[in-house]
Amino acid sequence: MRTWILTLSLCAATWFLPLCQSKAVASEARETPTVMAVRRAKAAIVNIHSERTARDRDSVFEGAPGRKVNGMGTGIIVDERGYIVTNQHVIAGVDSLRVTLHDGSTYTADPISYDVKHDLAIIKIESSRSLPVIPLGTSSDLRLGESVIAVGNAFGYEHTVTAGIISSLSRDVEVNEHQSYKNLLQTDASINPGNSGGPLLNLDGEVVGVNVAIRAGAQRIGFAIPIDDARRYIARLLSIRDLNSLYHGLISHDVKTPEQRKLVVDAAEPNSPAAAAGFQPGDVVTQVGTVIVHDQADLERGFLGHAPRAPIAVVVQRSHGPVTLSVELARIDESKTASFTKPVQTASIRPKVTPAKDPAAAKCWDVLGLKLEKAAAAQLDSFRNRYRGGMRISGVRPDGPAAKGGMKPGDILVGLSEWETIRHEDINYILNQTSLTAGGEPLKFYVVRGKEVLYGNLRFAVRQK
Repeated sequence: MRTWILTLSLCAATWFLPLCQSKAVASEARETPTVMAVRRAKAAIVNIHSERTARDRDSVFEGAPGRKVNGMGTGIIVDERGYIVTNQHVIAGVDSLRVTLHDGSTYTADPISYDVKHDLAIIKIESSRSLPVIPLGTSSDLRLGESVIAVGNAFGYEHTVTAGIISSLSRDVEVNEHQSYKNLLQTDASINPGNSGGPLLNLDGEVVGVNVAIRAGAQRIGFAIPIDDARRYIARLLSIRDLNSLYHGLISHDVKTPEQRKLVVDAAEPNSPAAAAGFQPGDVVTQVGTVIVHDQADLERGFLGHAPRAPIAVVVQRSHGPVTLSVELARIDESKTASFTKPVQTASIRPKVTPAKDPAAAKCWDVLGLKLEKAAAAQLDSFRNRYRGGMRISGVRPDGPAAKGGMKPGDILVGLSEWETIRHEDINYILNQTSLTAGGEPLKFYVVRGKEVLYGNLRFAVRQK
């Protein structure tokens, strides 16, 4: 009896041991590069839910209340303070934005800046804790056929993960007559509505692209903006000149190669904070405050939010080793606005410009037939959740495009095409970006009249230069 029990026990032990070994081996096999890559990046990927008002467009003006339409997209956290990158088309025309983090926490988000041409935008949430930032890769060393992963809010299914390969390294894609893209990555990782603005990851869990579009009617043909291109646009969207009305005066360029990623100083603007700090051509900026710097986007977010004249430690690498400089940001001198800033599509407050001294005001009259002045805040109280500001129409030329389109004195111009119109420079920028030709595509405008938002079209008889 004892021998039988002992034999049974030995058999049981012998039978159990391979199962334990098999389970351990299976666990290691399941820890694939894809699993590890998603684990590394997932906390910095957010789901975006939007609400906008849709209105029928069967008349020149439409003032009737619209219906609420829900939208979805994805975003990538690029700064610990809650700055998130997504596609511009995800936030275009929205009334509200809601962001859900990977842990399920939900925040209201505000648009900060956007770029229609390159279809990128920055939104921001207010969190009491420091948020994880997406691991940054480079698109300079991507290989045709390389494995990649797309993560996003596909059809509203949050944090959906799909995998595929790089199908092409450079595609020019025309989505419609209003939107086209240059130099996109093509992938067969499944990308669906709701994935827009989400990351395309490599197997190291680093973002190498921003998912932007799919080929309608095709199977597994999706496109992403290469991250090296996206980071250049993001640097402009995070510019402290537009968001904080401050400047540093540092002129630099990114170096993105398979071997290195760095920001190299070209020069410092004369009499600028950078010149006073002692930057030299060839310096490699490695840190601004607490932000480790790899490119111009890091440089801008390192300076973002600092007060003017407050010393900021900046570490640069020179031939003989690291050097720490002290930069004190300065406010933009309104007399130098033209050289320091460009009208860009941002949700920021810019320095005031007196219309009487600004040639952009004359251009508004010559091209549009409009005399405009800054709208008082009280005139937009009813629409504050939708528009940051606008220009009050104080005069309309009888034979001009504005008069023919139905604009009237007292209307408040709040938008042209996809852009906001808060000051003359905004309008000047829009006119420079738009082809205004006889019989060509009309320029859509939006005005506030009383308690209604109305829209119409501006048509032009001759090409404007």
